[in-house]
Amino acid sequence: MPKVPAPSALPVVALAYDGLCTFEFAIAVEVFGLPRPYMGPDWYRFAVAGIEPGPLRATGGVRVLVDGGPELLDEAGTIIVPGWRGAAMPVPEDLCRRLRAAHARGARLVSICSGVFVLAAAGLLAGRRATTHWHYAQALARAHPDIRIEPDVLYVDEGAVLTSAGSAAGIDVCLHLVRRDHGPEMANRLARRLVVPPHREGGQAQYVERPVPTAREGARLGPLIERMRGRLSEERTIAALAADAGMSPRTFLRRFKAATGAAPGEWLLAERLAHARTLLETTRAALDEVAAACGFGSTATMRHHFRTRIGTSPAAYRAAFGAPKRSSPARPAGDRA
Repeated sequence: MPKVPAPSALPVVALAYDGLCTFEFAIAVEVFGLPRPYMGPDWYRFAVAGIEPGPLRATGGVRVLVDGGPELLDEAGTIIVPGWRGAAMPVPEDLCRRLRAAHARGARLVSICSGVFVLAAAGLLAGRRATTHWHYAQALARAHPDIRIEPDVLYVDEGAVLTSAGSAAGIDVCLHLVRRDHGPEMANRLARRLVVPPHREGGQAQYVERPVPTAREGARLGPLIERMRGRLSEERTIAALAADAGMSPRTFLRRFKAATGAAPGEWLLAERLAHARTLLETTRAALDEVAAACGFGSTATMRHHFRTRIGTSPAAYRAAFGAPKRSSPARPAGDRA
């Protein structure tokens, strides 16, 4: 029986249609479609499949030239569905059939923003977790009650089916795929070229009600947050943090959440997990060293949070994404370059 190629070895195909969402489509092109010789010979092959005859127009008066028709989906390893032309707009049955066939043979399906309605119409999200732009979450729930919708996250990875929230969250899910296929070093290199954060956790909130604190609050909270980020191995009480910020504990809790979108404990846990992942990816430090450097106190505590938040153990995470050779020991967060 012939060996089936891994999805990452097959072409990445982005859908195009009349009424295409320009920004979401451009994300797929930017991540997978540009020649990047510095990324090595195994970088992605990319094509654009028009699902209907042209001319195809994208938002902003852009005309799209495609590489072929829907038949390109039959050979794809990964299919990117940009934002669909409307939550209530019907999805062609031929497209649904081809997407189901692609999924059945092992292709990965990725939606950005309202592209989730295409995967839902094809029946590929029934019983699965999925997300979309918060603006479309209720419409998706009404139309497809069999989907377990997570409206407040950046993206959801269900293995062969990935869904992401609005606009820029498409960059996050595409970089996540690069990370899965080529490892953290390549994903980080690409992120530097794109001038974006190398990794945002999929479960991060889509938006913060007040992302920018007032000037007075920012002057006090900004330096404090940087100190917290640089001293992850330290334990500090809410009272001590509030005193450092020159606020009462009650005011500090309210304003910290308004500025960051999370309570101090939740924010600190997310930062510790992010630093632990970096250490597991880039060093061969012992797990107890990583746990101490990140402020978890013990390997058991770090393992608990990894399983709860990331769905795997630190050892398994290192096996999948870690550095191949021994390097320098873990350093406290304050020593990061």
